[in-house]
Amino acid sequence: MPAPELRRRRARTAALTTAMRALRHGIEQTPLLRRLAGGDEGQRAVPMAQGFIASLMIMVGSWGVGWQAQTQDSIFARTTILIPLRVETAGVIVCTILLALGSMLMSRAWLRFGQRGGRHTPASLATVRNTVLLWSAPLLFAFPIFSRDVYSYLGQGRLMHAGLSPYSNWISQLPGWFAQGSDSLWAESASPYGPLFLLAAQGVYFVTGGVPEAAVLLFRLLAVAGVLLCLYAVPRLAEQLGSDPTWAVWISLANPLFILTMVGGVHNDALMMGGLLLGFVWIYRGRRLAGLLAVSGAIAVKPIVVLALPFIGLAMLPATAGLGRKFGAWVYTAVVTGAALTFFGWISGLWFGWIKAMATAGSAAFPYAPVGLLGLGIGWLAEQAGGDLETTADIVYTVFKAVAIGLAVWLAFRRAASPVLYCAYALLASILLAPIIQPWYLLWLIPLFAATRVYTGGWVRFWYLLCMVLVLVGVVDQLSVGQWISLLWVRLLAAAIGLLYLGYLVFSDPKTSALFIRGTGPDTTENRNEATTP
Repeated sequence: MPAPELRRRRARTAALTTAMRALRHGIEQTPLLRRLAGGDEGQRAVPMAQGFIASLMIMVGSWGVGWQAQTQDSIFARTTILIPLRVETAGVIVCTILLALGSMLMSRAWLRFGQRGGRHTPASLATVRNTVLLWSAPLLFAFPIFSRDVYSYLGQGRLMHAGLSPYSNWISQLPGWFAQGSDSLWAESASPYGPLFLLAAQGVYFVTGGVPEAAVLLFRLLAVAGVLLCLYAVPRLAEQLGSDPTWAVWISLANPLFILTMVGGVHNDALMMGGLLLGFVWIYRGRRLAGLLAVSGAIAVKPIVVLALPFIGLAMLPATAGLGRKFGAWVYTAVVTGAALTFFGWISGLWFGWIKAMATAGSAAFPYAPVGLLGLGIGWLAEQAGGDLETTADIVYTVFKAVAIGLAVWLAFRRAASPVLYCAYALLASILLAPIIQPWYLLWLIPLFAATRVYTGGWVRFWYLLCMVLVLVGVVDQLSVGQWISLLWVRLLAAAIGLLYLGYLVFSDPKTSALFIRGTGPDTTENRNEATTP
């Protein structure tokens, strides 16, 4: 290469490096970000800003390819403001790029934020909490992404408003259910939610009059309330169990899968998690009645939490407690939660209908869940022999649910040093042995594992990669595109962008690749010394 050309290239590289340093310095000196980053935590202002920009990209992208209801009550369905983004091919492509690229950029910001961390301090904990809130803020104004379950919440609230039980009636029994945005998966399936949440769904439908955008906003506020509960409980539970509170919040709540599914996807799982975690915290602090009421509330949101009750009882006792004291704690737990759930059943008018709904899966089975695939396969064989596919599949699902319950009972009778850890194992079994598995189900477990911190090293790096892969899967699988535009090509575009960026983060990025190739964690001296550039 000629010397003049080489000098010009070096000059351009030097100018770009100087500009990047100036940009980084400008971001770090931004008053709002420095205040949110908290004093000596100002070095984290850059990834905080990157994550916020990514969240803005995702928000705008959702306006073009996020889920939107098409009823006459819909505000945006009756306006032309979103036509350039949702109807025109160019707008859909731009929004797809923003959603896919923004999701991966938030993943990088999460990893870099962790790499810039150090030891736990009150300032570092405040910083990571502020980061979760900062990255969540733009998503308050996004269309639902990664899932459209929020519209099934509205449909079940509509059933309640009509005086029908979502445990014995389906959202497809009411006219206009599909245009309201619900996934056909839940068209003829019993509600998997508890009476307290269904009562809240009825209230949302009543207050909003069924206007989808207003209902999504209220359901999203409920999800944010769950996020706030988790932000309160996770660091306290981690401190109680000897883990690093800042690290626990970062890995379980600041990760993009949690933020994008709970806030962006408007999931009630955040409320369920918040109630369970808060219950453990209060019980460990001696507030047993309050803790049991919190867990009862979590069960009344998602009944799957009933599997945690044996471990909630064990949390009241020392690890050396005998069988007699265990039974005493379990009886007390059963009496209090039974009374609370009876009250929730009474005020909702649904009583204990959730027990029957929990025992059957209806048509809500995903073939890529191992048990779902097995049930459908055995059901198909039975159908060929003259039997009924759905009945046979339900029998298979019920058997595996019984196995999950049996594993929870077996874990409860073992001598557990940490009931929180065994609770995570029981919930893990219930997820793996269920006929339906959603990516965000793993989020139930991560705060519990993080609070005990029994898995480090390779397991943590596996979680980094799995989290980013599941984010990409959520982007590709849950795109809402008009019928006149090829959904296949839009998905291929999103997948290509996500895979290229994911490969860059794992193999080429001079900062984040250290987590995967050299095996250095986010809290190592090597990475803290490297954390000098964005």
